[in-house]
Amino acid sequence: MKKQRIAMPPQVEGIIERLRQAGFEAYAVGGCVRDTLLGREPGDWDITTSARPEAVKRLFRRTIDTGIQHGTVTILMDKSGYEVTTYRIDGEYEDGRHPKEVAFTSELLEDLRRRDFTINAMAYSHETGIVDAFDGMGDLNRRRIRCVGNAMERFGEDALRILRAIRFSAQLDFAVEEKTYEAISRIAPNLAKVSRERIQVELTKLLCSDHPEKIREVYETGISKYISPAFARLPWRDFQARKELGTEKYVRWASFLCLAGPERAAEVLKDLKLDNDTISKVRTLAAWAGREVRPEAAAVRRIMSGMAPEVWDALMELNGYGEEIKRLTEEIRARGDCLGLKQLAIDGRDLIAAGMQPGKELGQLLQKLLETVLECPQKNEKEILLAEAKNSNLLQSRQ
Repeated sequence: MKKQRIAMPPQVEGIIERLRQAGFEAYAVGGCVRDTLLGREPGDWDITTSARPEAVKRLFRRTIDTGIQHGTVTILMDKSGYEVTTYRIDGEYEDGRHPKEVAFTSELLEDLRRRDFTINAMAYSHETGIVDAFDGMGDLNRRRIRCVGNAMERFGEDALRILRAIRFSAQLDFAVEEKTYEAISRIAPNLAKVSRERIQVELTKLLCSDHPEKIREVYETGISKYISPAFARLPWRDFQARKELGTEKYVRWASFLCLAGPERAAEVLKDLKLDNDTISKVRTLAAWAGREVRPEAAAVRRIMSGMAPEVWDALMELNGYGEEIKRLTEEIRARGDCLGLKQLAIDGRDLIAAGMQPGKELGQLLQKLLETVLECPQKNEKEILLAEAKNSNLLQSRQ
């Protein structure tokens, strides 16, 4: 045990203190300890305790049984939730992902022993300082990812840990320790047992990290073939990480998938159960990746009209469009040029009032009018567009 004081949120201090006053042990544990020691802001604070779940619920007024069968109770304080989990020993992992059963224990070290990596197996309280039974502090200093105990056993228990190892390596810019790295390749086939949603979460965090280039290790270790056939066939050797791009998931996925083309990119993301909004944005970026744009306002407007504003901004960065394109974009937005049907000064009701029947041809005429306005934004006036419509064959055919 290393006596070192680290700052904790007052809510976490209060939970630990109340548990201790009731005669139980309690510690902040896992990633929050790791991140605090690294000078990073923890995403959340988890607490481990010798108290059984029913005792935790008696001590705190507002709780949720988020994982009661595994000893986890969430305590609600100040509109935030803090997970408190009883010390436990995991039983046999029959499905390569979850323990069949867990047994509660009164020993903190038994609880820490079941965790994945040494840097995630440290606990802390003000009274004891850092509890570090597996040299997690040493691995932080050596900047390495190493399994607690036997790597083959840890990965055999939960195959998702092999992706987590690479993801942590990318987020922290750490190297994966040799034996841990070797075990990744050997356990890779077990990843077939893990849901695509969970795999996608890890891959997304990896690509959105400061070192997205470490996606290469997913291929070099042989993991990729157990993710999906489409993912395994990607041209990963040609991937050039663009760290200056935004960290939105659709931007980072597009950066990785743009060489595959829009249809293949969409296939990969569908396999991984990405949401439709992300798939649509990545498809658009992949379709335009590497394409030049003439530095003319009309050309820029036409392309901008086919995508959301944030996607166009991402495309400018992805393709490295120069200052002239960026200047034209700023001017187009400052003037409020029409870029879509919603901004058009005329709509379907106006065309119907002018004598056109509802139907497919009405939509075609609106699109034609939009193209006119994209070329000449000053024509986005109702009377001008009605005159344009009356001169079209579509409207004349209905009169």
